[in-house]
Amino acid sequence: MTQHSRDLSRRRLLFGGAAVGAGVLLAGCTSNEEQPTEAQTKAANAPGGNSEPGKQVTIGFSAPAADHGWIAAITNNAKAQAGTFSDVEFKTVEAGADAAAQRAALSTLISQKPDVIVLLPHDGKELNAFGLEAMKAGIPVVNLDRAFPDAKAYRLQIKGDNYGMGVAAATYIIVQLKANNVANPVIGEIAGMDELELTQERSKGFADTLAQAGFKVANRRAARFTADSGQQEASQLLQALPRMDALWNHDDDQGIGVMAAINQANRKEFFMVGGAGSKKAIEDIQADDTPLKATVTYSPSMASSAISLARLIGQGRGMSDLVELQVPKEIILASETITKENAGDYLKLGF
Repeated sequence: MTQHSRDLSRRRLLFGGAAVGAGVLLAGCTSNEEQPTEAQTKAANAPGGNSEPGKQVTIGFSAPAADHGWIAAITNNAKAQAGTFSDVEFKTVEAGADAAAQRAALSTLISQKPDVIVLLPHDGKELNAFGLEAMKAGIPVVNLDRAFPDAKAYRLQIKGDNYGMGVAAATYIIVQLKANNVANPVIGEIAGMDELELTQERSKGFADTLAQAGFKVANRRAARFTADSGQQEASQLLQALPRMDALWNHDDDQGIGVMAAINQANRKEFFMVGGAGSKKAIEDIQADDTPLKATVTYSPSMASSAISLARLIGQGRGMSDLVELQVPKEIILASETITKENAGDYLKLGF
């Protein structure tokens, strides 16, 4: 086990879960059973006070429908992690098709008075009012990924480092371009959903870091975190840029479509960096037979950690490795870069 792997285990940044999707393009996604992973079980049984059964806790959970590998991993990680604790009752409510439907379902959950609510909102800004309502009702809220703007709307907020994803992707690209003495590179970007703040943060981190090296994005397209939209936007970007040196695609699920467009266009003159850390992407990086040479992580493990910490919040306990008596208010997971050199360490962690 590498030092990195030991740190991941110690910090309980747990991966696992499943990837699902529709259509031929999504066939590249992987899936696992909703069973606790070795890392999850190890965290639940780790030595120390937190592993001992305590007060029975009911955790309500809601996340958008699993029409995307990363979202599927969020839900499955949460279920699997809850299953490792004998003192946790896990209660899922449907998120519905949009923020309004999710809020209606969550309002019903409030009336059932769970000890803690864990959710990944359709949109953090639109669900902020729900967070305030639940917290006012005395139910702590653990919010995932899509941030609530009001700090009073959550007890704990866990998210990936979206700005850091852009920084990591740009840093890798800069190093590769300079190593090959490319002075005026043509760089493309295929983002996710532009209306989401997380996409905006990723692009800003990417642009800011490129600018420090004197580089910039030549063409940027926004997809929808799906393989179909990735293929469509990549096709248009490739047409707009007849020559390219590097490409950053924000999301490995939509990257399946991006790669389909690249293969269809028979383009091989550039390298690509992905985003999130799917098992399929890590396997391609390890094989080193496609333009995808790296991906920057955005871990669905946050759902596993959210359940573990929601349990502690519901039991009035803190984290055993910290001096403080309570669980922290915010946790941001670092974005790490997976390359051919370390892909073997990360493969078992891919979703």
